[in-house]
Amino acid sequence: MEFIFSKIHGMARNELRPVIKLRSTAGTGFTYVTRKNRRNDPDRLTLRKYDPVVGRHVDFREER
Repeated sequence: MEFIFSKIHGMARNELRPVIKLRSTAGTGFTYVTRKNRRNDPDRLTLRKYDPVVGRHVDFREER
């Protein structure tokens, strides 16, 4: 059913909201995995999230 729905609307689910990895800029190697809306955020994302290895909030950048 989902395949038929995506064909009707012209875009597959993974084309509009791809899965991305957010890697810590603190150099710990810690990552978050999330989805993003390609229409709203066509450039690479940078989010401030908690890095448990360092124990504080740091910038996480999108990795492809």
